[in-house]
Amino acid sequence: MSDALIVACPHCHSRNRVPAARLGEAPTCGRCGTSLRPDAPFALDAGSFDTHALRADAPLLVDFWAPWCGPCLTMAPAFEAAARALAPEVALAKVDTEAEAVLGGRLGIRSIPTLVLFAGGRELARQSGAMPAQSIVQWTRAQLQAAPALRPSR
Repeated sequence: MSDALIVACPHCHSRNRVPAARLGEAPTCGRCGTSLRPDAPFALDAGSFDTHALRADAPLLVDFWAPWCGPCLTMAPAFEAAARALAPEVALAKVDTEAEAVLGGRLGIRSIPTLVLFAGGRELARQSGAMPAQSIVQWTRAQLQAAPALRPSR
């Protein structure tokens, strides 16, 4: 199964092997049956972040935000729209830096909102500042095209 990618479930956080060619077919979790690539952002915390961003292969775009941040709240609907446009190829998640300050510090998040794109278990790119949905989608696709091919887990 050398062409399989590890994809973490946004619901139960279990890791699933998905053939790379089938990632765009909205695969479901082998444990809980929910969509592995939802068309809406899901929340991550310090306990689930590494499973999704660093121990999985498939692309994940994370919005680091805070509930008191005006630009973050303004960008939230655009991020949701981008999730619908990018699913199922890219999953979108949110990290509340107010609740997860240690995680934000660990990743060097200095301003919010900050988008960080992960794939293949590593950070590919980051962008700070609020963006409209179309810009989020274009930026994400451009970063993925510029990145080396995803290496499936063994």
